[in-house]
Amino acid sequence: MTTETNTPALASLEYIPYIGDRGELPEQFQGKIGVYAIFDREKTLQFVGYSRDVYLSLKQHLVRQPQQCYWVKVQTIERPSRTVLENIENAWIAENVSVPAGNGDDKEKWTNAIDVKKVMTPEEQANYQNPANDELAQIKVIKNVARRVEAEILKELEARGLQLELRFNPKLKEQGLLDLK
Repeated sequence: MTTETNTPALASLEYIPYIGDRGELPEQFQGKIGVYAIFDREKTLQFVGYSRDVYLSLKQHLVRQPQQCYWVKVQTIERPSRTVLENIENAWIAENVSVPAGNGDDKEKWTNAIDVKKVMTPEEQANYQNPANDELAQIKVIKNVARRVEAEILKELEARGLQLELRFNPKLKEQGLLDLK
């Protein structure tokens, strides 16, 4: 645990596998307040963030950016302090020299629900925009797109050995959004 004035160097922290040997996320961070850095397979920094529950945030990021989440470094703190969390986050980004894509141009991919309208196939787009469709028909099309994207994500994570049950928010699917419940 860090004190309010101690900001550990990102390089000094150990890499923790995003998905452990038992197919689980790092459970020691459940309910923990802290700053985390996410790395890809080659240990290139992709995103730095902070959270009141690091474990839940790691789960969300894994679903939103599964190809980028292979390693994580975490610094927890005892008491919630946005200032302390932001200071650590900024120090880690500065230490990296360049801004990670997840904190720059790709930030919404890391922090917002998945917008499945952006990954519709041409056939799905044609079906969605069919002039004969009423609003209910469009909702049905977009829910099916959301289900397809969800299945692809789950298949990819299963192939990586994830044993964790993931539940997506069903109400968001009819809006064309995917996020964990």
